[in-house]
Amino acid sequence: MNKRKSLIVALLCAASGSVMAQSVDDGLKDLYYGKYLSAKQNLEKVIAAKPTEDKAYYYLGIAQLGLEDVAGAAATFQKGLGAVPTSSLLQVGMGRIDLIKGDAATAKQKFEAASVATQGRDGDVARAIADANTEVKGGDRGYALSVMEKLLNNEGRKKKEIYTPIAADYIELGDAYRYLGGENGGKAINSYEKALEVDPNNAEAVMKEGLVNYNARLKSEAVSDYTKAVNMDPNYAPALYELFLFYTTPKKDQLSWENAAQYLEKYMAVADPADKTKNELLAATVSFFKKDYDGAISRGQAALPNASEAYKNRLVLLIGDSYLQKGDSLDAQKVMDAYVNEVGESKLDSADYKLLGAIYMKLKSADPATQDQYTTKALGYLEKFANSTSAKDPENYIQIADALKSAKKYTPAAEWYEKANELNEANKVPLQAIDYFNVGINYYYGAVSTNPIDSNLLNKADAAFQKVIEVKPDLGTGYYWRGQVNFAKDQQAQSGVAKPFYDKYIEMSESDPAKNKATLIRAYTYELLYYYFKEDKANVKVYSDKLSTLDPGNITVKEINDNLAAREKAAAKPAAKPAKPAQNK
Repeated sequence: MNKRKSLIVALLCAASGSVMAQSVDDGLKDLYYGKYLSAKQNLEKVIAAKPTEDKAYYYLGIAQLGLEDVAGAAATFQKGLGAVPTSSLLQVGMGRIDLIKGDAATAKQKFEAASVATQGRDGDVARAIADANTEVKGGDRGYALSVMEKLLNNEGRKKKEIYTPIAADYIELGDAYRYLGGENGGKAINSYEKALEVDPNNAEAVMKEGLVNYNARLKSEAVSDYTKAVNMDPNYAPALYELFLFYTTPKKDQLSWENAAQYLEKYMAVADPADKTKNELLAATVSFFKKDYDGAISRGQAALPNASEAYKNRLVLLIGDSYLQKGDSLDAQKVMDAYVNEVGESKLDSADYKLLGAIYMKLKSADPATQDQYTTKALGYLEKFANSTSAKDPENYIQIADALKSAKKYTPAAEWYEKANELNEANKVPLQAIDYFNVGINYYYGAVSTNPIDSNLLNKADAAFQKVIEVKPDLGTGYYWRGQVNFAKDQQAQSGVAKPFYDKYIEMSESDPAKNKATLIRAYTYELLYYYFKEDKANVKVYSDKLSTLDPGNITVKEINDNLAAREKAAAKPAAKPAKPAQNK
């Protein structure tokens, strides 16, 4: 279950006169604070005291999903239905399990049946339906929104049927808008603000405003919201976890191991004390972020024997990554390969693929065949990583492209950079010159690394560098690389296709020859060859002098000058006299 899910705290406002109700409240409070194991233990006590309390079964199942125990949650919902066959709430729980298993049609039937049975006016049922459809992959976000709108719409209802919203209703409504994305972000914020009008101290609503801002790429506002939620309620662990996640995201304006460790330690201070394995994992993770990789490995290995399947996966990833970060890629490979052999490829997820790709990319062998196997495996895992993420993220594509470029797999690198650009364009994110440059430079190197040179790849590179010019016309880079691409098409410099681009680059760059020395040498070389083949001696001298100034021993200048001198010498040599005809005697 997604740790960012709405924890549906409606029952916090329920009657609390009896011991049983207070115990349900205790379980729900634990869920709100992200203490899933404590919630599970409290709700099990409720069921033991009253086996027909359907809400206890439902929220126990939600706690188990928080512990990533899908089978346990399904068994709990089923057991609850055995005790309370008419429970619409537990029917929704079973629908959620169907959705998790990928059976959206069967899930929808259960949701609809529960909604009809309660006439859409039961807050617990409506929120449960909406929550399943927002948080579970494959859920119908539009349906989630309609369910919440129906609950909150009192139009035409009799006075006794009027529904009084609580904060959790508006949070669930906001979640539906947030997951729909795009222009719905503002509506999500408004819904969370309504939740705060009902409950001014609701840290969940404030944190989720931060999630909206993060999705809108307003990162400083997101951090401010997460921090505000923590200040509002220092025990609200989910907001601290969001801050931890923010600083572990591998983006240049986010990644900070120091901040990540700081917020993880704060999170641990308020985390579930009953969940010992999780706390051991967190302690090992703190060591990792403090770059105490040996400590992370030893703590992780100590926690493995008692770990559940879900925690075992995370511990193995942490141990493998710790070996990788300390420069021991061979032991990292052993740890992850052993894990793959144990659980099978079908059990791997995006995090596994990402780490395996990084490990195999780091492995080095003196044997070319073995090295090629490492690279092939690395690229295969990285591609699986990109295709296994629930949301297509341009940053993931760029990471794969960077890895491919490092492995000198230039053409596929260009293709992944191009995919990243397409995603950004689809998300209406303006592309920068560097985005097009990454595509062009890799297509160029891909083209010139083939024999013969691949003209189709050169054309793709040329188109990308033209985009660089369009985005940044005052930057010489695009002109220079269009010159390079067309030089590759015209290696004898006889057609002059590269000349207009080199001309423009020279005009923009030769005022600072020290800074642009290497690129000017290449541009001058093409110009020199072009004028040499045109037999334009005046311009040959111009570019010979320019090249000699930057590169006094330039071999092209020497060869052309030698050829010209030889020609002049041959032209100046007197013609041989014809032989005298033989005379008859």
